[in-house]
Amino acid sequence: MNVLVIGGGGREHALCWKLARSPRGPRIFCAPGNAGTASIATNLDVKTDDVEGLLAAAREHAIDVTVVGPEATLVAGVVNRFRAEGLRIFGPTREAARIEWSKAFAKELMARAGVPTAAFGTFDDAEAAKTYIRQQGAPIVVKADGLAAGKGVVVAQHEDEALAAVDAMMTDRAFGEAGANLVVEACLVGQEVSVFAFTDGACVSLLVAACDYKRIRDGDRGPNTGGMGGYSPPPFWDAALEERIRTTCIEPVVAELARSGIPYTGVLYGGIILTSDGPQVLEFNARFGDPETQLILPRLENDLLDVVDAVLDGRLDALDLRWSDDAAIGVVLASAGYPGPFETGRVVGNLETLPQGVLTFHAGTGLRDGQVVTAGGRVLMVVGVTADAKAARRLAYRAANEVFYDGKMHRTDIAAFAR
Repeated sequence: MNVLVIGGGGREHALCWKLARSPRGPRIFCAPGNAGTASIATNLDVKTDDVEGLLAAAREHAIDVTVVGPEATLVAGVVNRFRAEGLRIFGPTREAARIEWSKAFAKELMARAGVPTAAFGTFDDAEAAKTYIRQQGAPIVVKADGLAAGKGVVVAQHEDEALAAVDAMMTDRAFGEAGANLVVEACLVGQEVSVFAFTDGACVSLLVAACDYKRIRDGDRGPNTGGMGGYSPPPFWDAALEERIRTTCIEPVVAELARSGIPYTGVLYGGIILTSDGPQVLEFNARFGDPETQLILPRLENDLLDVVDAVLDGRLDALDLRWSDDAAIGVVLASAGYPGPFETGRVVGNLETLPQGVLTFHAGTGLRDGQVVTAGGRVLMVVGVTADAKAARRLAYRAANEVFYDGKMHRTDIAAFAR
């Protein structure tokens, strides 16, 4: 069996790693992949937004099923194109993935479905957005409607900050056309948690949760990043909370999409905030999260290929999905300067001598003369996996300290509750 994973980051390395553990013994391909995927898959020199190139690669290598990693690939319509050619592919269509690439669409969808979320307004005119902000007051949240690489959200503590965000997004086009429309919403307070569910368009699987850290420095200070680490499961996660989020936040959205004629298949990722009024949805993403995938897949006891098949065949309700009780705690190792300008090409050492129980997922790495070198802002994620959270954290930080390359940086307070 031949499987193609689209993407080249830590999420895709984790997907390749989990798929390679299937008893079916699949042959894994990854486009474009990285130094980590090269050890368990055949990397293909195809860009993630080159839909025709990906289709040609799937035909050339007789791919039986494709798993999509990045959101930009979904937006490019890869699922639509592959399905039109009769190829099996795991992920939502471009229309269903709009739940991620248009925040206005997602908010309006949630409103129709009765999903708890912050009060909001949508705007295509800067002055109208500013008037709404002055009426509502601060703190308030300003979001670019489209994809902005995780940077198109401003949580403004003061009115002037929110008004400046409108100018930056709508007038100055800081995020290009992603800022042509805005969502302005109330600022919610509470613990944030990432919640993932598989769905075949009708059935929703058991949920699994993780928490990540977006800010670059300890104490949640500094600019936002793609994620500096995280843990799964959260210590507050239990069956009652899972059921409440499932019935109020996840299932109504899946049902509303189906009623709208755009059934959602794949994995649905809800960014949830636990407020004093209960769980509310901050946003939805249309794919596996990064770095959360590196935390939840080690806890998945099923063969991931079985899950993919159940989703694609519309028989998820017959699958006994199982998540282990193990704690997975991960620390991202980044390049100095990230998320701003950073240097690449630094040789990475000590990868072969890390302690037992540590999983190493490559994010921004490459190969040069047989050596692993840095090739991105987030370079690696080291994950400790064991039954005890404190032990998992010790493993992760022992590995984080042992890996070496010039300019290495990481947070020291990931999963501080488990110290």
